[in-house]
Amino acid sequence: MGAPSRLAGSVLVRSAGLSSAAVTVTVGKPGLVQARQGRGAGAMARGSAGLPKRLGTLLSGLLECGAFCGLIFGWASLVFVLKDLQYFRGWCQPALDPNGTEPLDCRPQDEQFSLVFTIGSFMNNFMTFPMGFIFDRFGTTVARLIAISLYTGGTLLVAFSTPELAVLLFPAMSMLSVGGILLILTNMQVLYGHGLSLRTMFLFMAACSAWHLLRTLFLMPRTRIPYPLPPTYNYGLRCPGRSRSYRTYEEKRPPGEAGPEETPLEPVPPRGAAAPPAVPFAACACSARFAWHVAWLSVLQLRHYFFIGTLNPQLQRLAHGDAGLVSTYTNAFAFTQLCGVLCAPWNGLILDRHKRGKAPHPDGALGALADLQASVLSLVVTVVLGLLFSIAAAVPVLPVQFGTFVLQVLSRSFLYGGNAAFLAIAFPPQHFGKLYGLAMALSALVALLQYPCVAMVQGPLQGDPFYVNLGLIAVVLVAFVSPVVVARECRRQAKELGAAGTPLAAPPGAESPDKATH
Repeated sequence: MGAPSRLAGSVLVRSAGLSSAAVTVTVGKPGLVQARQGRGAGAMARGSAGLPKRLGTLLSGLLECGAFCGLIFGWASLVFVLKDLQYFRGWCQPALDPNGTEPLDCRPQDEQFSLVFTIGSFMNNFMTFPMGFIFDRFGTTVARLIAISLYTGGTLLVAFSTPELAVLLFPAMSMLSVGGILLILTNMQVLYGHGLSLRTMFLFMAACSAWHLLRTLFLMPRTRIPYPLPPTYNYGLRCPGRSRSYRTYEEKRPPGEAGPEETPLEPVPPRGAAAPPAVPFAACACSARFAWHVAWLSVLQLRHYFFIGTLNPQLQRLAHGDAGLVSTYTNAFAFTQLCGVLCAPWNGLILDRHKRGKAPHPDGALGALADLQASVLSLVVTVVLGLLFSIAAAVPVLPVQFGTFVLQVLSRSFLYGGNAAFLAIAFPPQHFGKLYGLAMALSALVALLQYPCVAMVQGPLQGDPFYVNLGLIAVVLVAFVSPVVVARECRRQAKELGAAGTPLAAPPGAESPDKATH
């Protein structure tokens, strides 16, 4: 599998909810890894990053991604705590019911929480594009320091907020969305139920910034990991810029041989052979394939955000105000969110299903076509899961919501992992970062529609989201267009390759001229 496949194998981790600068992972070619292993012992002695250090980087990265990223999916638990602490309580209004009593109508309070969530979820996606630019321009350390600063500032704002200063939640949630947290917020209600105050919990999370800072200094590269990886590559505080062992490697490199950072991702065609035409970024961004993929991502993400943003008032409505039932279902939802990382590999199995077996996987243009064909099923399964999730969410029966939670986390895992994997497969790898950031930014604009949907539910629909849920089911059907478009392009490309007699061993870097221009 060529460079796009190499990217696809690593980006599926995104479905667990990574922030924009959480972890850098480099996956090399199997042949290159084996070649390095043959001379790894001598290189290790000369100062390269040893196995314990690399393993510590991997495990701490997984812990960081699982424990401190993806705030949005823990929102329902946080709202439960904030409501109990009377945040935005002043927005509740007396309402006369048929029995002559005057209960409080707290739908305006729910609208305020929804507005906080809408802004936070928008920032979570939209800031992927500028944060990706910062990462590419300034490297790992600078990007992580920005993320840590935002994370720390957001946690401190929440820690020192009060019901009278509930407005601090607006900048706080935006900062936390960009900085990233998941595990603690999904357990927020459980911790709160055991006697910990909101201030104590968020002060603890702010103190965790020290751990992020130490990991940035000692277990992360200063800029970016070069590709292919030098046999003596090291990173961390003791090797600013390039390590001594890395300089030694370069000094001993034969004259005329390209260094690791000079080696392009795409293989250079043999001397005398015509270089494949480069597909410009504008052609990729303006292609029908990318446009319909953004639509696929946007409508499914809108469905998820609307569900999460309205989960607490929906549970209160279905439970008839029973705080115990609301707590039970909120805890169940929080638990299923933690299982999202277990669902992420399933989509990868679908994408790589054509590589299993004894038959050799085709390389070059035929290999790229096979990968693209495999992505069609992944896109379809993701839409089907989103449709089933939308149907279950529209059923106004409380026990059904347990199944809704399972379908939601499955759909979310397939959505975000499949999004990154498809962009890596369907477009040139040199444009992956830009296209990924652009897709997330455009989908963030569509996600803003969740607030008028919430306003419609809390206003004319009197708190009943049934008709909005029906409308969202119809909107989700639009996502089926993307796999249809990709399937048609695969058939057309297969005919063109058959007519051209494309050999099995075409250059891996070669792309069909219409790879991203239709």
